[in-house]
Formats: sequence, structure tokens, C-alpha cells
Amino acid sequence: MTTSQRTTSNRRQWGTGLALAAVIGMSGSLAACSPGTPAPSPTATGSTSSSPATSSPSPSPSPSASSAASTAEETPSSAASPSSPETTASPAPTDQATELCPAASLKGSLDDSGGGAAGHIYMKLVVTNASGAACILDGYPGVSMVAAGSKTPIGAPADRDPAAPSNGPITLTPGQSAAATLRYTQAGNYQNCQRVQAGSILVYPPSATDSLEIGHPLTACSNDDVKLLSIGAFMP
Repeated sequence: MTTSQRTTSNRRQWGTGLALAAVIGMSGSLAACSPGTPAPSPTATGSTSSSPATSSPSPSPSPSASSAASTAEETPSSAASPSSPETTASPAPTDQATELCPAASLKGSLDDSGGGAAGHIYMKLVVTNASGAACILDGYPGVSMVAAGSKTPIGAPADRDPAAPSNGPITLTPGQSAAATLRYTQAGNYQNCQRVQAGSILVYPPSATDSLEIGHPLTACSNDDVKLLSIGAFMP
């Protein structure tokens, strides 16, 4: 091969190499700009690092909630307070030794020597402690007129006299007596009185459930609308 031919061949090889290099470079550029491979977003990266779930501090309790919790811890329970009335109050002392007088421990009588006026008769109802122990009378007795030996009242029972109230409990020792004023209005004062002869006075001591009978004949009215008796409280 002549020198001229060798020079021409070398130029062709050099040109082919340059063309091949240009094609390879162009392919790389096209691959980098291809839409099938998206570049990483700087915005997404920044959003992940500043997410409130990882970087936001926990909320602190409000001043009112902290104050309420502190007050609840410092204030003692009222149930455990030493000044609570439920734990410090003591029951008032009561006298359990002396009981109320039942009728079974009493004997009774009527004293009608007190006289009367305008159709009224004033009598003293006297009861005496016939037992061996002291007992208490406190208030008004219940009084009715009955047939002898009966416990069924004839007519209306005695009304309580507000002018003769109780002055407090009366302690009756054995043999001691107390009296109440009994006023009887004569049946003849009432035209509508349905007259019935009563043979006794039935007496229930205050708060007692049993009764004692005092023989004393009186004319009663069987109709309840006629009030013939009134009674005061027991006095020493």
C-alpha cells in the first residue's frame, strides 16, 4: 500500500470512530431525559423531614386542668375529714332506766268535789303508781265513757284542753300520784243528745296501749257530734 492510500484509510477509520462516539453520546443524553424515569422530588423529601407527626412537640396540659388536678390532690376527701359530723357527732344521752307508765302499773280514781258551773262538772282524774318501780307520765291521757266492763266508747272521746298543757315528764315513784282535770258537760244541755247511761270512765295513760277502768256513772250521748268531755295534761 502506498503512503497516499494509507493516509486515506486512516482518515476513514478516524471519521468512523468520531461518528460512533457521537452516536453513543447522543444515546446517553436521550436516556437521561427519558420520561419513564422521574427524578426524585426535593419537595417530597422536605415534606417528610418536616412532618408534624415526628417533629411537633406533645401539647402541654392547660393551666385550668393542671390547677384542677393539683387541687384534687391537695384537698382531702370530706368522707375522711376528721371534722365530719358523721364521724365526730355522738348521740344525745337518753334515760333508758325509767319507762313510760302503762295502765297495768297504775290505779285510778275520780274526785268530783271540785264543783261546776253552767252545766259543767270539774273532776280530778288521779292515777297512782301501784308498781314497785318508777315510771313516767308525759302528756294527755285518753278518756272515754263506757258501759261497766266494756272497752267500747260511748259517744265521742274527751277533747284535749289547750288551756291545760303538759309541763314536761312526771316521774312517779312507787305510791306517788299525778292528776289531770276532767270536765264533764251535762247531757241535758244538748237537745239532740241520744242519752245512754255510762257506768265507767276508761283511761289510757299517755302513749300506753292498755287502759284502766274507773267506775263512775254518768249520762253519755251516743252520737259523736256531741262533745261532753275535755281533759287536761297530767300534773304532779
